[in-house]
Amino acid sequence: MSGPTTAPLGYRVAAARAAVGLTRRELYEASGVSVSMIRAVEGGTRVPSDTVLDALARALRTTPEHLAAGPDRTDSRVHRAIPALQAAIAAHDLPEDGPVRPLRELAAAVEEMTEARVNSQYSRLAEAVTPLIEELFRAVDQAVGAARQQAARLLALAVRSADAAAYKYGYRDLSGRLIELMRWAASLAEDPALTAAAAYVRTETFFAADRPAAGLRALQRAADQMPAPTTVPLAAAAAALQMRAAVVAGRAVDADSARLHLAEAERLVRDVPERLYDGTAVGAASMRIHRLAVAVELADPTELGRAVAEAGRWVPPRNLPAERRSHYYIDLSRAQMALGRPQHARESLLVARRTAPQHVREHGQVRTELATLVRLTRGRDEEVLSMARWAKAV
Repeated sequence: MSGPTTAPLGYRVAAARAAVGLTRRELYEASGVSVSMIRAVEGGTRVPSDTVLDALARALRTTPEHLAAGPDRTDSRVHRAIPALQAAIAAHDLPEDGPVRPLRELAAAVEEMTEARVNSQYSRLAEAVTPLIEELFRAVDQAVGAARQQAARLLALAVRSADAAAYKYGYRDLSGRLIELMRWAASLAEDPALTAAAAYVRTETFFAADRPAAGLRALQRAADQMPAPTTVPLAAAAAALQMRAAVVAGRAVDADSARLHLAEAERLVRDVPERLYDGTAVGAASMRIHRLAVAVELADPTELGRAVAEAGRWVPPRNLPAERRSHYYIDLSRAQMALGRPQHARESLLVARRTAPQHVREHGQVRTELATLVRLTRGRDEEVLSMARWAKAV
């Protein structure tokens, strides 16, 4: 029985072999590794020795590190910006002296960062967000009363944008620190809707630790602590928590909870116009996208078939953020693949890429889908192979 580390390695070996167009016999001839060993490695039942991995990597025109650990990082602009961000948040409670723009100008700058985040413009975001966060640290430190609450609110939203780049590009420890900083800023703002948004984002830490059940409990607690949804922003915040909880319950394979949270989200979202609320898209269209995501997480063939049929009659509206639309097509691709429709899955991934390229390129599930498609097409579909190489899936 394959373990959690052997199966992905075998998957990468098989995808790399398909990408260069080799049969197992041809890989044996190029590497000297027996066909039976190659089959066992690809199937996840054997862990190759360093010698075997080196031989396979040479024959597959890649590196042992790539096969063993997965694709390298992709966007150097984001990675170059990370050390400055790390240094800035390390001294968040000791801001240096410096200028602070009026709050209305800071609000406009934070909105620009939010727009970059929800449209998956991570390079632009990473390069611009650190000086903005440092200025907001000064603003919070210098302001009092309502002005301090407003500055703290802006800081929470700016930190959320910074976290998107940190999380997408694999800086899990940094992401955890940013989420705690967002929660701290939200508490200073004394805004329950913003506190709910921080709880929504915190789910990333549970995803990273592969603890969906704990993530579901955290979301349920946050939902219980919400005041009555007497305003549209409060209803939107509560609906976002319920939508997120439904997806997390699906990932935890808790179908009953997933359906209950979906139903509660449906109730809350009825009078919520589709737009961004504290950086989260909420509304009828977002609700529809989450229904597909839950069906994919639960992996029930009947629900998947129903969701894919519904998807054939609907297209996400253009006024939705690019990242959310891209998520929809990624989940649609996963559903189509699960139903044995790889050609449809291929087309959905291509649409997702056109919608939000940086989001797709950094999405782990996209890499898995592309590696599967490369294997199924034996590396002969040039468009799929090109996209897989672009995303470093092979």
